[in-house]
Amino acid sequence: MSLNETPGANRIHIGFYGKRNSGKSSLINAFTGQQVAIVSDVAGTTTDPVYKPMEVHGIGPCVFIDTAGVDDVGELGKMRVEKTEKAAEKTDIAVLLFSGEEYQAELEWFHYFKEKHTPTLCVLSKADTLTDSDSIAAQLKEETKQEILVISSKSKEDIEKFKEELIRLVPDDYGEETITGALVEEGDLVLLVMPQDIQAPKGRLILPQVQTIRDLLDHKCLVMSCTTDKLEDTLAALARPPKLIITDSQVFRTVYDKKPQESLLTSFSVLFAEYKGDFAYYKESAAAISSLTEESKVLIAECCTHAPLKEDIGREKIPNMLRKRIGAGLTVDIVSGTDFPKDLSNYDLIIQCGACMFNKKYVMTRIERAKEQKVPMSNYGVAIAYLSGILDKISYEFWFYIPKH
Repeated sequence: MSLNETPGANRIHIGFYGKRNSGKSSLINAFTGQQVAIVSDVAGTTTDPVYKPMEVHGIGPCVFIDTAGVDDVGELGKMRVEKTEKAAEKTDIAVLLFSGEEYQAELEWFHYFKEKHTPTLCVLSKADTLTDSDSIAAQLKEETKQEILVISSKSKEDIEKFKEELIRLVPDDYGEETITGALVEEGDLVLLVMPQDIQAPKGRLILPQVQTIRDLLDHKCLVMSCTTDKLEDTLAALARPPKLIITDSQVFRTVYDKKPQESLLTSFSVLFAEYKGDFAYYKESAAAISSLTEESKVLIAECCTHAPLKEDIGREKIPNMLRKRIGAGLTVDIVSGTDFPKDLSNYDLIIQCGACMFNKKYVMTRIERAKEQKVPMSNYGVAIAYLSGILDKISYEFWFYIPKH
């Protein structure tokens, strides 16, 4: 997969924040050399956040987020600010624009990003229109305890300085995490069990499968694949048992019962539990299933937005597995996309999908919200493994980097 084809969820998200007419769109256009965002002297031109995938030398594949003004007003303005707040939850690096002597609103956002440990580049924008930019920058430096970049989007020299500072904020190891971690080494035989059911688009593989295959190829593994019904035939055709079997979570138990004893077993969703989230927390939270009763409430959080499907894993299969174990009275609510509640206190457990469509920053924002409200949160693969009685038998070793060859 080329860099231009990198999925949005795997790109570093760089968000631009500030008041209306503070120069966010102009700065994005000047930096990229393209008319990425609409520019106007009319305050509030940018309404919903605009997500623009880019390839920037020194940064790599990224997504620029142009947001509405944080000072937008009225009922519609409030809705726009809420969209900006959701964009902030996905932001890996924040560019915060200050545009004058009144900057209390921007400082509130600065402290928000600081609390979320989001690297933030503070910019005093439209320097060519300010009479005392140095004095304002000095005041801001005192308030934020960090350097303030004074720029004009009309100056190529200032844009180069901006690019240098932005690159400096990119973590050295960003994008080097691998999906399969320490589970595999060069030359290992890996078998992927991928049922092509109603949820797999005709003629295509789903994103976690594609990304895992690429990850295994980067590790120089030998990769085989089959559907669930061909598992026994595939194993019989192999000269040796696979070092690792990666399966779709919904056939976890079936594959576990048929796999060679020496083969490690995991699932795509379990791998993504750490790649995009916090596996240890998901695993700990899965134990909450044993405490559920028919009076309990469970939230299923799908990251994709799609029309409900027959035998859908999140809307049908997992709720059915839970109710079979706990009772028909169990309440299961379902949300999709970014419709994740701020107040989670009504729930006894949250089960999220593998989150292949979201970047890790956004998934971790959800996890932190659950932790703050003391609500257990697991994911599809981990929960299914627990319900199948094999959570202690699956393999999970993560956070190793792409081997150098």
